[in-house]
Amino acid sequence: MIEFNLDFPRAYGELTATAIFRELPEDFQVDEDLGFSPSGSGEHVLLHIRKRGENTAWVAEKIAVLANVALNDVGYCGRKDRHAVTTQWFSVYLPKGAEPAWNAINSETIELIATSRHQQKLRRGDHRKNHFVIRLREVKTDNREALQQKIEQIFSLGVPNYFGEQRFGRNGNNLQEAQAILVDGKRYRDKQKRGLMLSAARSFLFNQVLAARVIAGNWSLCLDGDVERFPTGPLWGRGRPLVTSTLAELEQQVLGNWHDWCNGLEHAGLSQERRALQLIPHDARYEWQERHLQLSFSLDAGEFATAVLHELANLQTIMAVAE
Repeated sequence: MIEFNLDFPRAYGELTATAIFRELPEDFQVDEDLGFSPSGSGEHVLLHIRKRGENTAWVAEKIAVLANVALNDVGYCGRKDRHAVTTQWFSVYLPKGAEPAWNAINSETIELIATSRHQQKLRRGDHRKNHFVIRLREVKTDNREALQQKIEQIFSLGVPNYFGEQRFGRNGNNLQEAQAILVDGKRYRDKQKRGLMLSAARSFLFNQVLAARVIAGNWSLCLDGDVERFPTGPLWGRGRPLVTSTLAELEQQVLGNWHDWCNGLEHAGLSQERRALQLIPHDARYEWQERHLQLSFSLDAGEFATAVLHELANLQTIMAVAE
């Protein structure tokens, strides 16, 4: 069994602070911003839901049962953290007939906020951004002023745009499955699950390139051969590389040990894409609450709050269980 190292190098040096993370679901709050308003008409019903300590897929199943539709008829923009308090939108394909009593979805951990009609199903990445409020408890540091300076630097200059550990499954299990698919030829009947494993593989290869750039100190700089006005890394797939020159050589060198994975992703039908190497939080601020530190910021769709926390403190994670 391959051991996958998910402790990627940091851009701002070793961590000097420690904190308790996720003692309660309220310590990690996420609000999804669609970036548009429901149209008010159409074949889909949009449900705005707040959940505490529940995962997105489970809520989608509950909605499908309530609406008496296939699970595939329920859409959402992305999976939100289970051990958190989150608000997000779901869509339900209901072109004809009466709607169910949507309030029946309410429980101690689920709250229906609003409903509206819309023309289209919600799909992954359809939202504009997510807003986070994160509380780090019992922060310990020998130099609070230095920690504050690091926070301000992170908010100003950004952090490496790593895919978060949740993309790779518990203990990296998704990567073990990706190895089985891409190298050992394992077959999956469940196309959605197979897609998640391949996405984990692409994300890991991207993180490998970004980690090399962090070590080299050029993760926030455009190199010769990039195709954007900002630094990017590869989301591997078929087709010619989208970069040339120095950057193409660097990425080929970094991924040389992952040749089988690259070939497997190409044969899986995925196409070459690029992703920004630099994540800059928007509307960012922080405040001390006695010994606790509260962070507030917004991230674009597809960016991970854990990438920000990765640069701040060693976290003792306590996975809260909904009461």
